Amino acid sequence: MELKFTVSAHIAKPAHEVFEAVVDPAKLSNYFTTGGAVGRIRTGATVQWDFADFPGAFSVEIVQVEEDRRIVLRWQAHESVPEGSSESSRQDYKTEVVMEFKPLDNNRTLVTITESGWRDTPGGLKSSYGNCMGWSQMLCALKCWVERGFNLREGMYV
Repeated sequence: MELKFTVSAHIAKPAHEVFEAVVDPAKLSNYFTTGGAVGRIRTGATVQWDFADFPGAFSVEIVQVEEDRRIVLRWQAHESVPEGSSESSRQDYKTEVVMEFKPLDNNRTLVTITESGWRDTPGGLKSSYGNCMGWSQMLCALKCWVERGFNLREGMYV
């Protein structure tokens, strides 16, 4: 079975504004990477994302960027280690995230995020569920920040 999910949200702002809220590290740090983001999202770049509630920066490899339309990135799967297993049993691999920004009528944007590539293991399944929750919350936080200017993520996980 392929471990993959897709989440989406409608945002009441034009696609360019929503896209910029994701690719600009200063904007992204206001609602998602609350520990800071380093580097603008551009094809071929590697950026750093840090989360105040999950300390430790994550390297994010940017595979493809289509201005105002699409972002493809890869990052560590961080597959959960089953209880009773040693940390050394963790296998190192990356998942792929595709973010799509579809302009709609009335200056609205449909943002869709799909993540795939976990191994079909109990740990892969558990990690995919965790990331599904994280990306769903990212979309909610993006919507709140872009539409209303407040940080929904603050205090969400701690």
